[in-house]
Amino acid sequence: MQINYNEQNRVFKIDTEHTSYCIGIVDEENFVGHIYYGRKLSDDNLVYLMRTGEPPFVPSKNNRDRTSFLDTFPMEYTGHGLGDFREGTLMVRTAGGHSGVSLSYVSHRIYDGKEELAGLPATFGMADTCRTLELTCEDKVLGLQVILSYSIFADNDAIARSVRVVNGGKEALYLTKVLSACIDMDNEEYEMITLPGSWARERIIQTRPVLKGKQGVSSVRGESSHQEHPFMAWKRKTTTEEAGDIYAMNFVYSGNFMAQIEGDQSGSMRALMGIHPQDFCWKLEPGDAFQAPEVICVYSAEGIGGMSRTFHDLYRRHLIRGEYKDKKRPILINNWEATYFDFDTDKLLAIAREASALGIEMLVMDDGWFGCRNDDNSSLGDWQVNEEKLKGGLKYLVDEVNKLGMKFGIWLEPEMVSPDSNLYREHPDWAFAIPGRTGSLSRNQYVLDLTRQEVRDCVYDMIASVLRSANIEYVKWDMNRQLSDMGSCGLPADRQGELFHRQVLAVYELQDRLTREFPHLLLENCSGGGARFDPGMLYYSPQIWCSDDTDAVERLSIQAGTAMVYPLSTMGAHVSDCPNHALGRTTPFETRGYVALAGTFGYELDVTKIPEADRAMIPEQTAMYHKYNDLVREGDYYRIAHYAENHYYDCYEVVAKDKSEALVTYVQVLNRPSHHSRRIRIPGLDLTAVYVIENAQDWPEIGQTEYRGDALQFAGINVPPLWGDFKGRLLHLVRKQAM
Repeated sequence: MQINYNEQNRVFKIDTEHTSYCIGIVDEENFVGHIYYGRKLSDDNLVYLMRTGEPPFVPSKNNRDRTSFLDTFPMEYTGHGLGDFREGTLMVRTAGGHSGVSLSYVSHRIYDGKEELAGLPATFGMADTCRTLELTCEDKVLGLQVILSYSIFADNDAIARSVRVVNGGKEALYLTKVLSACIDMDNEEYEMITLPGSWARERIIQTRPVLKGKQGVSSVRGESSHQEHPFMAWKRKTTTEEAGDIYAMNFVYSGNFMAQIEGDQSGSMRALMGIHPQDFCWKLEPGDAFQAPEVICVYSAEGIGGMSRTFHDLYRRHLIRGEYKDKKRPILINNWEATYFDFDTDKLLAIAREASALGIEMLVMDDGWFGCRNDDNSSLGDWQVNEEKLKGGLKYLVDEVNKLGMKFGIWLEPEMVSPDSNLYREHPDWAFAIPGRTGSLSRNQYVLDLTRQEVRDCVYDMIASVLRSANIEYVKWDMNRQLSDMGSCGLPADRQGELFHRQVLAVYELQDRLTREFPHLLLENCSGGGARFDPGMLYYSPQIWCSDDTDAVERLSIQAGTAMVYPLSTMGAHVSDCPNHALGRTTPFETRGYVALAGTFGYELDVTKIPEADRAMIPEQTAMYHKYNDLVREGDYYRIAHYAENHYYDCYEVVAKDKSEALVTYVQVLNRPSHHSRRIRIPGLDLTAVYVIENAQDWPEIGQTEYRGDALQFAGINVPPLWGDFKGRLLHLVRKQAM
C-alpha cells in the first residue's frame, strides 16, 4: 500500500496491492479532479485523462465558458449552484439564503494508520496495516473547510472514504446535503447492480443498464430498510462472477441514504453515495464540524466474486470487533416461532432440556417476557420482567438453563414504545411527534426520541438492569417499525432537520455503551428481519438477522444477495419448522440445515413437537456445523449458480484461505426430466493439487472420488439429479497432494 503525491504533476496516487486511484489538482483555482480508478498502474503522469486540454478548457484559459467546464470536469467532490448541473455532493445554505459552494485544494496530509470517526462506525487499521490521505479543500467565501479522507489497507484492495465539513467562518451555516463519496468516470456501457427487496424478501440481486439520466436506490425510512440497500455496483456487460471489471460502493451507515449513478450528456457518469438530503438540514455553528459517514469503494478485475471477497475480508478484519470477531458462534434455539407470546418458565425449560440433549448450545427468549406483553399491542418501553410468566424470576430461568450446559439470550426492542405502556403514560413527549397531528402507529408502536439524553439514559438503565440481573450472554436487538412523525421536543425549530441523523447516532451510542459494559455479550441486530443489515450495524454486532423469511428456498436468493457484500459469518440463519410459518412450504429438514449452514446456524422451532425423524437429525446437523463452521466463517466465498437465474438449482462454495479444503453446497430446488447429470465448475482451488471428496459416502452417485484442481475448476464435475424437489447435498473437497 502506497500513497504518493507528485508535486510536479500535482497528482495523488493511492495504491493498494492490485488497484490504483488517482486524483489531480488543476488550474489556478486548484480544482480537485478524479483521474483514474482501476487496475494498478506504475505511472502517475495521467493528468491528460481529465481532458483539461480540450474545450471548454479550464477557467484560466476560457472563463467565458466556466459553467461548461464545471458541468463536464470529473470532480472528486462537487459543490453546488455555480455551474455543475449534475447531482452534487455538498449543499450549504447561508443565513442570507444563498446556496452556492465551490471547493479548491488547500493542503494535504498523508499518515500511517486511520483515525476514528467521532460517533460513527467505521473501518479501523493500525499504523502498520493502514495508510490515510487527507485532502483539505475550502470555500473562501463561506469560510468552509472540507476534508476528504481516503484510507487503504495492507491486506485488502478496498478504499475507505469519508468527509468532514468545518465551519471556519463567523456565522452559522446550514448543511442541506453532505454526501460521502463521488466518482466521475466515462460510461463504458456499464450495468448497475443493486439489492432491492421488501419485508421477507430482502436484498434480491437486480441488474440494469446505466443509461443517461439518474438511476439509483435510496431510503428515507430512518433505516437502511427492507426495500433498498446502501450498496451499488457497476460492471462491464462482459463481466462474470470470476472475470472482468466491477466497481462498488457500500455505505457504513444505518439510516437514510442515497446511492445514485447519473449518466450525463457527454457520455460520462457520476456515482454518488451518502446521507439522503430529504429532510436533512444540519446547523453548523462557527468552529463546529460535521462528520459524514464512511463509504467503502471497491474495484475488482476478478468479477463480481472478486468484489464480494474484497468486501468480506475487509469487514472481517477491519470492521467487526469484539469477542466474537473471529470466534465460532454458539448454536442457538429461539422460541419465537415455537411459542410466539404463549410461553412460561416451564415451557422454555422443556425446550431447553430437549435442545441441550441434541447438541444445541443456547436458548434465546424472544418477545413477550416483559411488562404485560401477551401480544404486540402493549408494554414496549416497560423493560421489567413479567414474573407471572417467568415464575421464580429471570435469574432462576437463566440458572436452570445454565445447569443444562446452555447459554441464555434475550430479545429487546429498545428504540420503541407502546402507547399502552407505563413509560408512554408517564412521558408521552418522549416519542417522536409533530404538534397538532395524530401520530402514525406501526405495529401499534411509536418511536422513542433517542436524540434526547434523558431518554437514552432511561432506556439504557432499564436494559442494563435486566442484563446485570442474570447470566445473559446474547441479545437480539430488534427494530420493528420505520421512522415517521419526525418532531422532537428536545430541539429548536432550526435543528429539527437533524433528527433523522441524530437518531442513528443515538442508536450507535447505545449499542456502543452496551458492548462496552458487557464486552462478552454476543449482540445480534435485527429490524423486522433484515431491514437494517448494513456495515454500520456490523461495527457493533458481528451478526445480523438476515430475514424473517426462514423458508430454505426463499433464503437461497436472500442469502445470495446478502453474501454479495457481507461475510457468511454475519448472516443470521436458522432451521425453522414446516410448513414454513411465512409461506406454508414444506422442505426436507436436511435441506433446511444445509441452507442455514451458510450463516450463523441455529433453530427457530419447538424442538419438543417436531417429527421424530427431524429431531433425530439435529445431532447430525450440530455436528455438521462444528465440522465446517471454521471453513464457512473464514473461507473465500464463490457463487457457482443462482436459482433465481436458472430456476432449477443453487450452488455456492467456500474455499479455505490456503486452498486445503472446500465445501460446495448444492440445492436442487425443482427437479426436471433429464437424461444426464448437471455439470458444475468449482473455482478457487489449488490448480496443481489433487482433491478427494471426503464425504463421498453422502453422495455415492457421483462415483469418482479424486479430481485434480484444474479439472474441477475448468472442466467441472458431473452432479447426478436428485429425486424430488428441494433436495440438497454437500460436497467436501480435501487437498490430497501437490502434482
